[in-house]
Amino acid sequence: METKPDLLKITFDGIEVEVEAGTTIMQAARRIAEADASQGHLVPPAMCYYKPLEGSGGKCRACLVKVAQGSAKDTRPMPKLVPSCITMVQDGMVVENVTNPAVLEERKAIVEFLLLNHPLDCPICDQAGECHLQDFAYEHGSSNQRYEEERRTFEKHDIGPYIQLHMTRCILCYRCVYTADQITEKRVHGVLGRGDAAEISTYIEKSIDNDFSGNVIDVCPVGALTDKTYRFKNRVWFSKPVDAHRDCDKCSSHVTLWYRGEEVIRVTARKNEWGEVEEWICNTCRFEKKKTSDWIIEGPTKVLRSSVVSANKYRADTVKKPDFALRLANSQYKPIDDSRPFITDEETVRQLSIENNRKANERSAFENTEN
Repeated sequence: METKPDLLKITFDGIEVEVEAGTTIMQAARRIAEADASQGHLVPPAMCYYKPLEGSGGKCRACLVKVAQGSAKDTRPMPKLVPSCITMVQDGMVVENVTNPAVLEERKAIVEFLLLNHPLDCPICDQAGECHLQDFAYEHGSSNQRYEEERRTFEKHDIGPYIQLHMTRCILCYRCVYTADQITEKRVHGVLGRGDAAEISTYIEKSIDNDFSGNVIDVCPVGALTDKTYRFKNRVWFSKPVDAHRDCDKCSSHVTLWYRGEEVIRVTARKNEWGEVEEWICNTCRFEKKKTSDWIIEGPTKVLRSSVVSANKYRADTVKKPDFALRLANSQYKPIDDSRPFITDEETVRQLSIENNRKANERSAFENTEN
């Protein structure tokens, strides 16, 4: 007889959820959002944590939360904010995220810290539109910055036949290092130097040329590691992603094809709703198979309505409008009478325009007379 594991109860921003032992606070918050999509805003941001990568997390501090009650047995609060991505839940734990002003204020400071040396490359960066740092700064950042020193800069250089490194944009999340450690036979790049001299690099410019090296591009949350075959070809919101697969003896080959018209301009691994790759793909699928005839097309990729990638080019049954947008429209905009006839006759439209202008002029003249 199979026994069910004991579940731990955690209260996250006033919402109770039961999870298995060994679950982190971040994963518990994601469980809430997966059960109710309207609670997605409660999930702490993650710039270094990546669930498929063992050992990731605990470096960027973007996901700090307040533990107001450690457990049912020890009701004392934790004295400092803790990283939700590596802190395990306890039975009876009470966690405050967006409901705690100190947490939100701390996130502003984290955004400011990450942007100390990050260049304003968004207008020319290939990552724009799918950059996690952009999202983090928009949702939690401040429009002001107090830093007055010169930003650190590095020369761009190629670290393989397909990948270019912009170390100036790097936030040292270590994702690419963990990826190379865990899915390749031998890692040849890593973090060199310490403090403000730390940088991602290879030993004496050694090339990264293993069959799965392209996955470091997908895990990078910013535009530090870019696809040389895609650079400056297109903006992500002008392209259309489509799910596809093929027979490959190296990987699962479940990919997303990015189209510009009928041309495949980029191939990436598929990502889940948290922007994480769950099935790695090889370099052959990523860089060498860029014809529609190479693939079996499954259909349009499901894209969140809040993403710029959707860009009004998906059917209603593929991209659903979020509830908050409908509530905002109901509260701030007056309803439109759709029962009115749709006028297309040019002469009628011209006459109505003249009449509307006359009424507007009369109102303006009346207001001037009163003043």
